[in-house]
Amino acid sequence: MPLRNKLLLIILDGQPWRNARRLMGNLEGWVQAGEARVWRMRSVLPSTSASCYASIHTGVSPQVHGVLSNETLFRVAQPDIFSEVTKAGGKTGAVTHSFWSTFFRRAPFDMVEDIEYDDAEGPIHHGRFHTMAGYNHQNQMTPSDLDLFATLTMLTERHHIDYGILHTCTLDSMGHRYGQDCSQMDHACFAIDAQLAAFLPRWRKNGYEVIVTADHGQTDRGHHGGHDPEMQDFAFYWFGGGEGPPEDTLLNQLQVAPTILSRLGVAVPTSMTHAGFLE
Repeated sequence: MPLRNKLLLIILDGQPWRNARRLMGNLEGWVQAGEARVWRMRSVLPSTSASCYASIHTGVSPQVHGVLSNETLFRVAQPDIFSEVTKAGGKTGAVTHSFWSTFFRRAPFDMVEDIEYDDAEGPIHHGRFHTMAGYNHQNQMTPSDLDLFATLTMLTERHHIDYGILHTCTLDSMGHRYGQDCSQMDHACFAIDAQLAAFLPRWRKNGYEVIVTADHGQTDRGHHGGHDPEMQDFAFYWFGGGEGPPEDTLLNQLQVAPTILSRLGVAVPTSMTHAGFLE
């Protein structure tokens, strides 16, 4: 039996609320035109990348799933979006950092065996990953966002996935290098907004509901991880159906997983105790 909807989750790592609303002209244009909605969302604590990734997909806090830093990498025990979509007979795809494969498929990540795979058993049926190995202040080691968007589009059209996720670290890496309030970040947001805009109408035409969001925010000094709206708050853009909350509602990151499963028509596991918001 097919799922109720198809959905793509696009995560722009490390983009704070203020930069999304100021600098993402295409996304904001669709909001003004009534084709998308946007809310403010707050991340879990610590507002560290790996901790947020695990919470986005499991709907539980880092204190429950145990991913407390970028160094605590293991196969997460709790049910997640991939596992539940697979149980419901859906097909999944991921174009992300390798941490997502580690958390939700198997650990440790094998660079040769796991960098790209097509696995009929799932829970990630079609995976395309990157590691950013060698990343430092002088060298971002991030893949082209245009290549990532094209790869996700290929998975949707070649393999007809029901749920797909794309995760890019470009803006997070730029923020760590230059901070958020600078000309370099202005241009980085301008570029990724334009590249995303080239694919989003195609995804919608192919029947996908689309979320564009972040995992956490970032300060003007290029930091995140702590308890502060600059580090925790980001935009959550929605292209799809369903009745959402008032636009001034502050959303919780732990609502992402149950919301996605509900939109897909997949049963929400009891471990996800926060309510979805796009019923």
